[in-house]
Amino acid sequence: MFSKLAVKNVGRSFRDYGVYFLTVAFGVCLFYVFNALETQAVIRYLARHPRSDVVGAIQRLIGVLSVFVWFVLAFLILYASRFLARRRAREMGTYLLLGMERWQVARLLLAETAVTALIALGVGLALGVALSQALSVFTAGLFAVPMTFFTFSVSLPALGKTVLAFAAIFLLVMLYHALSVSRRKLIALIQAERTNQELRVRNLGASVVLFLAGCALLGVAYAMLLTRGLLRVDALFWVMLGLGSLGTLLFFRGLSGFLLRLCQSSKRLYYKNLNLFILRQFNASINTTYRSMTVICLMLLLAIGITATSVGLNNTVEQMAREAQPQDVELIAWPEEEGDDLDLPAVLMTRGFDLSRRCARWAAFPMYEDEEGRPCLLQKDYQAYVDAWGETQAGAFLESWGARVLDGDGGTLVVQRWYFLADYAGDSQEAEDAFLQAVTDIPATGGYQYSTRLSTWMDLVGTKVLVLFIGLYLGVVFLVASAAVLALQQLSQAADSARRYRVLSRLGVSEKMRGRSVDIQVFLAFFLPLALALIHAVVGMTAANAVIAEVGRVDAAASSAVTALLLVAVYGGYFLATCWGSRRLLRSGT
Repeated sequence: MFSKLAVKNVGRSFRDYGVYFLTVAFGVCLFYVFNALETQAVIRYLARHPRSDVVGAIQRLIGVLSVFVWFVLAFLILYASRFLARRRAREMGTYLLLGMERWQVARLLLAETAVTALIALGVGLALGVALSQALSVFTAGLFAVPMTFFTFSVSLPALGKTVLAFAAIFLLVMLYHALSVSRRKLIALIQAERTNQELRVRNLGASVVLFLAGCALLGVAYAMLLTRGLLRVDALFWVMLGLGSLGTLLFFRGLSGFLLRLCQSSKRLYYKNLNLFILRQFNASINTTYRSMTVICLMLLLAIGITATSVGLNNTVEQMAREAQPQDVELIAWPEEEGDDLDLPAVLMTRGFDLSRRCARWAAFPMYEDEEGRPCLLQKDYQAYVDAWGETQAGAFLESWGARVLDGDGGTLVVQRWYFLADYAGDSQEAEDAFLQAVTDIPATGGYQYSTRLSTWMDLVGTKVLVLFIGLYLGVVFLVASAAVLALQQLSQAADSARRYRVLSRLGVSEKMRGRSVDIQVFLAFFLPLALALIHAVVGMTAANAVIAEVGRVDAAASSAVTALLLVAVYGGYFLATCWGSRRLLRSGT
């Protein structure tokens, strides 16, 4: 009996409260995708390189962030469960009136939670596996990884971690439901839907002063950020953050006090259609939710800023890779005894690195130290470098070492170190493998070091992958958290307003007008904090781009496009689902 009733209740709840299931399933999906990074083609490609240790760093950092994400998702699901429990309080009271014991009602809720968990886990994991493969294809193309590294796979460790994480969350939900039923009185359960929101009339003058003060604080915070920059983390930095947060709070607190009065000043607007009803409903809402609106606005700022910055860094990292390693190979060796000659090309040839087959061009030369201790090159060696790679690159090489060019044969100059520079011919990966094998324990040197463009590229691309994945992970989590909280608030308010809409229906207001009034209220609730968050983000990204521009080119178009796409997909999706769910609640209540 309990199992059938639980399944029936879950089915009804799914139709009425799709936002709850959407949040749970999306949370499962997100948690799996970012804990299954070993299935990503780009991660497999990076792990293949023997000198790349960034893969382990990425996985360790994602593991740490997943703990934070777990707490965020646990809060969201418990928050949603609180909404469902409040919405169904009258139903629980009816069960008690019909003779069920409290432990039986709690058992029913536990069964419903278990069914919900199984459905959400199943749907979320299926979406997670599919999204993980899509993300693998996308990142493989983004980082020019050969598609031979892409294979369809399911991460069993990520599956196990996701199941355990959400099992723990649903155990908390079950405990919450059990305590909720055991502690609430029967009369409170029966009359739960009769709670009215209080329409507070705030002092108009004080509200305007608070609103203007909030705008002034935001202006000061913006000016400090743009003037001081983003990287100066000192006492004034925290003052700036405090001013921005307080300014955001005062903005919404002041707006809640004069928004209705402002609209009432225009009789044509206020008395048109259902605007009077809509504005008073929304004003009552913002009077009680301006604190949560502040938090949501700041979370949206984090979501937009983190996502846009992580994507915008892509081209910068690529440019850094090109500048850090202009040649495919750079080998530097020190002579074993002062003045010794060291024929690096011959050493490499004897160790299996065929220069004629593996290199498109190469140069080998010593760098001397003059009587002032300054590094210098002979004119003939410098000219060989210019002939192979051009004047610009040769000049950059001199500048990087602070060296100068000398005429003559070197005379009594002391050889400081020997260089071998080369660009690969043919398959760069095969040439790289041959070079790495040849430079293993080079004999007859006082020491040596080497770097390759491919190794540098691997390390920097690993950094790029790290920034992108973590940015997307945190950005999407903050975006989902903001949208889910707003959606649940609006659904809760729609449920509380059902009686008012029944009155409107009896007065002859059409269903179309009632639905439109719901959509407008949801729109205001969603896009008012988003509008201020976008203003914050524009200022913040201006400061962030100034920092990025110091080391490379800022890809503002790509970062804006990806951020806008996520906003439309996630935030817009929650907005539409909330409109649909609110309309359904009101139709069922009229």
